[in-house]
Amino acid sequence: MSTPWGAIAQVGASLIDELFTSDEERDAAKLKLAALEQNGHLKTAEIKLSAIIAEANSKDPFTSRARPSFLYVVYILILSAIPMGILSAFAPEIADRIIAGFQQWLSAIPDAMLTLFGTVMLGYTATRGYEKVKGVAK
Repeated sequence: MSTPWGAIAQVGASLIDELFTSDEERDAAKLKLAALEQNGHLKTAEIKLSAIIAEANSKDPFTSRARPSFLYVVYILILSAIPMGILSAFAPEIADRIIAGFQQWLSAIPDAMLTLFGTVMLGYTATRGYEKVKGVAK
């Protein structure tokens, strides 16, 4: 019981044993305390998942599809290597100019923006991994 609710439940259980004399009263109080603990766990999980659920249920198409759309952009960039490889075999000078133009376009993005993006993505990935290991997210 490493959660705050778990600690409260432990203290509550020991208090119940001290305060109630009959077994029926103790059992009823412990049952109510267990229900309160369960409600606390459910409320914590609900709060953690509410942002993800809100994004998925959003009527705004950008909000509900932001992550998949980003992945599609990355897929397109990776898959564009196939035609670029074919183009470089038949017209290497055109392929070189396309590559140079793309490199110039990418280098125009400020370093601070790339650093921020990388930090956000690493943080998101680490948090999601931690949540999955702890069993919070599926």
